[in-house]
Amino acid sequence: MTAAAHDVVVVGGGPVGLAAALYAVRSGLSAVVLEPRAGVVDKACGEGLMPGGVQALAGLGVEATGRDLVGIRYVSGGRLAEADFADGPGRGVRRTTLHELLRAALARAGGEVLPLAADELTQTGEGVVVQTRESGRNAGPDLSGRYLLAADGLHSPIRRALGLQATVRGPQRFGQRRHYGIPPWGSHVEVHWGCHGEAYVTPVADGLVGVAVLSTRRVPFAEQLADFPILQERLAGAPAATGVRGAGPLRQRAARRVTGRVLLVGDAGGYVDALTGEGISLGLAQARAAVAAVAADRPAGYEREWRRVSRRYAVLTHALVQATRPAWARRAVVPAAVALPAVFRAAVNELGRPQ
Repeated sequence: MTAAAHDVVVVGGGPVGLAAALYAVRSGLSAVVLEPRAGVVDKACGEGLMPGGVQALAGLGVEATGRDLVGIRYVSGGRLAEADFADGPGRGVRRTTLHELLRAALARAGGEVLPLAADELTQTGEGVVVQTRESGRNAGPDLSGRYLLAADGLHSPIRRALGLQATVRGPQRFGQRRHYGIPPWGSHVEVHWGCHGEAYVTPVADGLVGVAVLSTRRVPFAEQLADFPILQERLAGAPAATGVRGAGPLRQRAARRVTGRVLLVGDAGGYVDALTGEGISLGLAQARAAVAAVAADRPAGYEREWRRVSRRYAVLTHALVQATRPAWARRAVVPAAVALPAVFRAAVNELGRPQ
């Protein structure tokens, strides 16, 4: 194999892929991002950054414009529980806005985004060659890199192509999101608990809130909202500012995150659930860890570091998802948070603190 044209090839130009390339460039590595979709990339997302995610972006020179989030509020029936962040504010920010900011930061740093898809990978002991595809399925150029970071999402084609997809058992959950043109009524991420799932309300601009629903039911968004009468009343008459976007099944497992010179980053490396709202913040921490392993030329170390940065998210999220499957348990979540405010506050800040 000839000398690699790049130190790092990143497959996937969403926020985590762009951040990974930016970490690489700022570490003195050459990086290129492959993303066949033109413009900003939107998807179903809660759009709430934990304080650790806000601080990670600031470290990359990116200020996520949006609405400050002071904490988390749980709502069920007439009861509510609140816990404020101890490590500074989070941020509600449109995913498209975050994408634009990261793409601009990468361009300023000298990184490149190519409008190509990754078709096939070939590995040797020295690097990775990617056969690419242009729009319209025309063959693109072959690109080589010392390492490849796969940030190609929840249903990662690279994870599957490399035989790293692991079996997922048990009921699955799905997400839907829509924005409403209504002034935010608070500075918390508001989580409404229903019989079948949760609804997350995130202020993202002065006249815009995002509403994301997570549920085991695969029914239309309007039918999902009927599970949350307080929220439904609050949104009555508010104009829908965007269409409904969906994602799922959410639970994804990878057998491992490293194979040779390919490292899985973000949702591609496995995903438990969006229940705790830590997805982007966790992806940024994983991107930083992957680039550190590549810069040290010790890719195997990423697996250990991935487990470290992901542990608290995986443990708490899995425990919450399992514990709240029965309807009676879902009804008990908010009363328990009200009765044990110190425990609720500790859980929120464990998730919110910087990695």
